[in-house]
Amino acid sequence: MSNPGEADLTPIQSARDLAGWFAAGSKPRDQWRVGTEHEKIGFYRDGFAPPPYEPDGIAALLEGLATKGWERIEDAGKLIGLKRGLASVSLEPGGQFELSGAPVITIQETEAELDDHLRDLRAVAEPLGIGFAGLGFHPTATREAMPWMPKSRYAIMREYMPRVGDMGLDMMLRTATVQANLDFGDEADMVEKLRISLALQPLATALFANSPFREGEATEYRTLRGHVWSRTDPDRTGIPAVAFEDGFGFERFADWVLDVPMYFVMREGRFVDATGTTFRDFMAKGLPKDPAVRATMGDWADHVTTVFTDVRLKRFLEMRGADMGSAAMVSALPAFWVGLLYDDAAQKAAAALVRGWSVAQMQALRADVPMRALDSSIGGLTLREVARDVLAISREGLRARGHGEERFLEPLERIAASGETQADHWLRRNAEWGGEVSRVFEEAAL
Repeated sequence: MSNPGEADLTPIQSARDLAGWFAAGSKPRDQWRVGTEHEKIGFYRDGFAPPPYEPDGIAALLEGLATKGWERIEDAGKLIGLKRGLASVSLEPGGQFELSGAPVITIQETEAELDDHLRDLRAVAEPLGIGFAGLGFHPTATREAMPWMPKSRYAIMREYMPRVGDMGLDMMLRTATVQANLDFGDEADMVEKLRISLALQPLATALFANSPFREGEATEYRTLRGHVWSRTDPDRTGIPAVAFEDGFGFERFADWVLDVPMYFVMREGRFVDATGTTFRDFMAKGLPKDPAVRATMGDWADHVTTVFTDVRLKRFLEMRGADMGSAAMVSALPAFWVGLLYDDAAQKAAAALVRGWSVAQMQALRADVPMRALDSSIGGLTLREVARDVLAISREGLRARGHGEERFLEPLERIAASGETQADHWLRRNAEWGGEVSRVFEEAAL
């Protein structure tokens, strides 16, 4: 979850303004970029407990990084993020440490950005005895043992989440993801890319499955994180059927988002609880507790960030289905999606591959993947078989770009060939450890 941005106080004149907000993200091909975000699970090397905000924890890490040319972001006097150019560092509710990378042209630039970030982070973390693991769910800590970061918006969400799902607090505190953000050319291009990526997001979830442990025990899940998201908040998660309806586009998506329940609005530098209303009602009536508070375009931009669909449309597309993993897997995610969606022939091939899948089939697949990963099936094929075809398309798409990015797919190609996900690797290692799950921290350290 990102740091709070600059407020846009422009009044909303009509619902068309909201569709126009999305449309403003359209870009010519020569301006398409890829951004990568990843969240890391912190642990003290002595005992593996999650670091608190302070003392000698997350705040100290941010202070250390701030000396390396980052601008401070504060919330009620607490340092909660950093910004440098188009990149930022932010905190998830349980202290998961997130880098939102700058938009770049090639996957090699993503790899270099990750290497630089991890080098700088290790330099400030090691004196504090803190390490970071590339995993999708905290493998040992209970929900109650996790710290809460001092971001005002999280207090509102912490209160709201248990009303709408039984694992929303687990999502906030104990999960970690890697995410890729891609551009679109125009409305038609957005629609095709969104449909392809929603259809294939369960495949990405399976390929990147990396969270088989909970509270020191192996579970029946390859991606516990994927399961948690299915029990977080049905009003704003999953694969929205609206994206596959005839006539879908910016206006139809904006109309759907209008009815997603709100969390908050920001006024005078503080978050105001807006739960209990939708953005549609907010536009018409103001906030229930203060009707004088009227909706602005800044409120809309903030509200869009609280939509947690498997692929989120903002002024770009966010691929949200993957567990955090190794450094190689962090770079593999943007490579996978760029290969599919930034070359015309690859995009058309991917669209043809998923065209016969119904929304019901996709949603059933999404429900099955957390436990079965690549053993799940759709349209008479296992996801392992689908993965081979999709990765071949992605490889051709990367080859056509001419940047030599194909090598970044190799970890995924090995997983598809062997059928062994990162989660399967850890389950095998856990058997070798005699069930001592805490040993995963050092082996998964970044």
